[in-house]
Amino acid sequence: MRFDERALNGIGTFSAIVRSGSFARAGEILDMSQSGVSRAVARLEGRLGIRLFDRTTRSVTLTDEGRRFHEQIVPLLAGLEEAAAAAAEGTVKVRGRLRVNLDPFFSRHVLSPRLGGFLREHPELQLELLTRDDLGDMVGDGFDVAIRFGVPKASSLVGRKLMDCRVVTVATPGYLKRHGRPLKPQDLMGGEHVCIQFRDSQTGRPFPWEFIRSKRRLVLETQGQLILNDAGTLHGTVLAGYGIAQMFDMGIESLLAEGRLIDLFPDWGDETFPLYAYTPSRAHVPAKTRAFLEFIQALQT
Repeated sequence: MRFDERALNGIGTFSAIVRSGSFARAGEILDMSQSGVSRAVARLEGRLGIRLFDRTTRSVTLTDEGRRFHEQIVPLLAGLEEAAAAAAEGTVKVRGRLRVNLDPFFSRHVLSPRLGGFLREHPELQLELLTRDDLGDMVGDGFDVAIRFGVPKASSLVGRKLMDCRVVTVATPGYLKRHGRPLKPQDLMGGEHVCIQFRDSQTGRPFPWEFIRSKRRLVLETQGQLILNDAGTLHGTVLAGYGIAQMFDMGIESLLAEGRLIDLFPDWGDETFPLYAYTPSRAHVPAKTRAFLEFIQALQT
């Protein structure tokens, strides 16, 4: 017999009749008409080439062939139900392997110091984090979720905004001692200050320097000898006192609190950059994915 959808439906109907003891009660369990139950059994009997039941107006009993068939399929049905239950458990229980494609800066400076608590909370989860400079073929590479900065581009992936990260303009006390502190953003345009540029991977050009205060937006085209595309190198260069840079305040909170970095324009602090999560589908998102995304969203609180 070919094992297809009709055969599965017929076997399920057959099993319901055996458990309930009648065609009518099986129909109620399966939400089928009694005639529909009879047709399903007739199709199954035709495929098997045997009679499964002896039917009278008062009773339904298994034939010898039907009893043997039932004894053979009971373990198989139990195995299927167990497999289905185990699969369904993943929708409510955080377990199994979760592969995540991560932005390198977010992984190194924001996520890694806080991962221990999340993993201790979910001991049955195996978390595999891979940092990449771009999203790539998320589905083809076997990732469950990806975390990326910036507004999503059109694609088949489902984008979910996790948070807005505040952008600050910073320098070290040592740099300010040598070059003086700029009093307003426009002071960065005169060539007296060293501005470190950061390349936009989507355009290939350095990001413009934006400053936002309430509804006012100021965009400056700063100049500098150094152009970078790695946030770790940017952090290291700024901390060495080379120049001024714009970066996310997330991940440098302790440096700002300790005074190792100075927020130069705190009154222009409304510029933000979004962080998005990408998943292959919005339907039936596993519990492990939901838990990881909720963990990330909680990082900003």
